[in-house]
Amino acid sequence: MKLLLFSQLSANHYIWDMIHWLKDQFPQIAKHYTTYAANFRRKEVPAKTILLREGEVARKLFFIESGCMRIWFNDDGRDITMQFFFEGSCVASYESLRTGQPGLYTLETLEPCIAHEIDKDDFDRMEKEVPAIRDEMEDLIYRRWFYYQKLFLSRIRDTPQQRYKILRAENPHIVDRVPQHYIASYLGITSVSLSRIKNKV
Repeated sequence: MKLLLFSQLSANHYIWDMIHWLKDQFPQIAKHYTTYAANFRRKEVPAKTILLREGEVARKLFFIESGCMRIWFNDDGRDITMQFFFEGSCVASYESLRTGQPGLYTLETLEPCIAHEIDKDDFDRMEKEVPAIRDEMEDLIYRRWFYYQKLFLSRIRDTPQQRYKILRAENPHIVDRVPQHYIASYLGITSVSLSRIKNKV
């Protein structure tokens, strides 16, 4: 894994930026950020970088300041995309973090990203010392679970064309920013089929 450290012109300026960004995205964490600032590492990550491989045990959480990431798994040689993440998202293999079991997905950057990384042990300590952080993370996990439930039902109930229309209506930024072959993988169709659907729509 190749992660490039972001050069800091001023430590104070860096902390100020991080606090204001977290205040908007994760208010419960932002209030305590100066206490735990040393636990976060701000990194510039090139596109197409693997941050966690399927089958590895997750040891880190990533807060995305800029860029796009995705999680995917290998289905007998086929690349199946499960979700995309953009600015303001917290990304990790939560099941693996909580249980210590190998992760089910690969986490990969699609665009050059700026990410704030924290180790599992440091984050666990934050959750114990600040219960509001644990509450916020549990709420995030519930929202993620509901998202996957909707995705599962859509795969059963909706046609590929309906799935594309829903994606375009609810998440137009994905259509604008993500390459077509990843969108096709996410919708469960081929790139050729997606091109035909887009022409019809």
